[in-house]
Amino acid sequence: MKVACLTGGGDCPGLNAVIRGLVRTIHNAGGETIGLLEGWRGAIEGNFVKLNPMETDEILPMGGTILGSSRTNPYKDESLVEQVVKTFKDLDLDCLVAIGGDDTLGVASKLYSDHNLPTIGCPKTIDNDLSSTDFTFGFDTCLNTVMDAVDKLRTTAESHRRVIVVEVMGRHAGWITCFSGIACSADAIMVPEQEVDLNAVCDLLKKRREDGKKYGIVMVSEGAVLKGEDLTTKDAEIDEFGHVKLGGVGSRIAKMIEKKTGIETRDVTLGHLQRGGSPSAYDRVLGTRLGIHAGRLALKKDFGKMVALKGLHIVGVPLAEAVGTMRTLYPEFLDEASEFLK
Repeated sequence: MKVACLTGGGDCPGLNAVIRGLVRTIHNAGGETIGLLEGWRGAIEGNFVKLNPMETDEILPMGGTILGSSRTNPYKDESLVEQVVKTFKDLDLDCLVAIGGDDTLGVASKLYSDHNLPTIGCPKTIDNDLSSTDFTFGFDTCLNTVMDAVDKLRTTAESHRRVIVVEVMGRHAGWITCFSGIACSADAIMVPEQEVDLNAVCDLLKKRREDGKKYGIVMVSEGAVLKGEDLTTKDAEIDEFGHVKLGGVGSRIAKMIEKKTGIETRDVTLGHLQRGGSPSAYDRVLGTRLGIHAGRLALKKDFGKMVALKGLHIVGVPLAEAVGTMRTLYPEFLDEASEFLK
């Protein structure tokens, strides 16, 4: 069997672990693997590298992806889709494993349904917002990166008696914000699932200062929305999948907090820092397991599936069911966090 893989969308700690697990599994069965470069762009242009166990054995601790990535969308033009199908035939492939988030896997799902292209998906996003899987690799590493950054910010916030607003990623789901907020003992957590009541937050910050706490940490998702307002965007441009570029809500909230409370307030946007670095042990193991099971699905010719974590087990779920539905933060986590936000 000849299997190709690609990594699309935002980079993520653990991508190389998936590649390594897939390559080893296919090689052990006597097959061949190649890597398409820079996501769907490589599938369109036919750019690839050969992958073997010896060359991929040392990539486990590396962040990012050795294959490169992009937000290329073949479905913005039917001719590009035809080129992907042509590349598949020209390279004499038996299967294509797409490692990515909702957009990347959405393309894989449509290629399977529209063109009967044998595809398999592997869920990737630091946002942890893909349906049909309990957790995505990269999420744990991201949380640890945010936690480390906030632990450092705490010392300067306390020294200067300031409030620091920390903006983290999370377009439509507040998993990163809520979990890191709990891990960092934040004074306020603002997520896309819940309109932000800034007056209540300011009242809480003032009360805590009166009670003796001379600083504050506020965690906010980039997709958080203030009551009666829209998303805060960097500009009007959209990417190839139709998404606007979010950012700046943390800065707006910091200015408003300072104005309403009189407390000196600063803001920090962690941005792409959250995507970088060596994957945690959890993400190395999860990524490896997903890669192995993606390879096993390919060998069984069980196409049109996505590998997913269910409890402690890796299972195959239909790609069509796994994409297109955003998994937002479960209310129970916000409810639990609220015990420390009063």
